[in-house]
Amino acid sequence: MESLEQIRERLLARFPDAALTVIANPGPAGQPSLLVGSPHAASIAAFLRDDPALRLDYCSNVTGVDWPDREVVETIKRTVPPPPPAAPADPSAPPVTPKVIEEKVKRHIPGYFEVVYHLYSMALKHGPVILRTRTADRTDPASLPSLTPIWRACEFQEREVYDLFGIRFTGHPDLRRILMWDEFKDYPMRKDYVEPDDYEWEPTPHGAVLDKARRHYPAPPESR
Repeated sequence: MESLEQIRERLLARFPDAALTVIANPGPAGQPSLLVGSPHAASIAAFLRDDPALRLDYCSNVTGVDWPDREVVETIKRTVPPPPPAAPADPSAPPVTPKVIEEKVKRHIPGYFEVVYHLYSMALKHGPVILRTRTADRTDPASLPSLTPIWRACEFQEREVYDLFGIRFTGHPDLRRILMWDEFKDYPMRKDYVEPDDYEWEPTPHGAVLDKARRHYPAPPESR
């Protein structure tokens, strides 16, 4: 199978206005992924499915990721030229080497949500190709295009991402909660989610849940 860089180059030839970035993976798996801009996500997905050399006809996994606002510290090297000589330079003196200074710089990265798709070809027996889509920020309503019309296997998995992260998939045929009940508020997999302190709905409270429930519903006084 082609490398991800080669796939990206072919996609850019077909979709010259698309935003396509190869994201390196520093983890043990070392599998890079392709970040796709939302406006071209559905068209690029169809290309990956239908291209004769790729035929990525199966989506095995859809995952949501929450990236809150964060600061990263980067090391920047800066070259400081030597000061001009106070007297005429001595031709026999060794050249003065410029000083290299390392500086720590903090950089703010605004938060966003991502959805990650793992794609395989059942026909050609290769993969995975990892596709990412990303929201502009973490404000609601967070929205990304659905890839269920391209790969039917995405349907329930995109519903799960919607249910747990609150990402709304435009073009999804049946977007509704799949794990939590309809009246449930908020999205439990977001990094800033705060679990409710009132566990009235817990049918069999135990452990820490039982301790919280007791604070709201103390045991009745013992009868005499």
